[in-house]
Amino acid sequence: MRHNKAFNHLGRKSGHRKALLANMASSLVLHKRIETTVAKAKALRVYLEPLVTKSKEDSTHSRRTVFSYLKQKEAVSELFRVIAPKIADRPGGYLRILKTGFRVGDAAEMAIIEFVDFNEAALASAPKKEAKKSSTRRSRSKKAAPAAEAPATEEKAE
Repeated sequence: MRHNKAFNHLGRKSGHRKALLANMASSLVLHKRIETTVAKAKALRVYLEPLVTKSKEDSTHSRRTVFSYLKQKEAVSELFRVIAPKIADRPGGYLRILKTGFRVGDAAEMAIIEFVDFNEAALASAPKKEAKKSSTRRSRSKKAAPAAEAPATEEKAE
């Protein structure tokens, strides 16, 4: 039974798995995009997204916490200086996983994992959203307008 086993062990002991995820996370922070297997990409997303959220607040405590996970000061400084200001207004979902096919040697399913706001090709092809005033959609907006005017005329009559 696999009760309460919430994450993928990736076929490794815990020390090897932690080192693997720390190195992959550091590489992803430094290069903004890496290619790996789908299972590792999904495990990396679970590992790195809380660290990106923590990097939004630039304090000594959050830097030390992130450093304990990434173990590379270049990756920590890149995360806090470059990535955090760019994703400051995003409420989550910082990483994107794109499946690319199967590896030739062992037919493992491969994927590219990347930061959402750092893909220039996707940002260039996406249409720019124009700033329009926000209005709420309400049902019966045309019918409600005449009904609202009727009580105003009754108040004037009294």
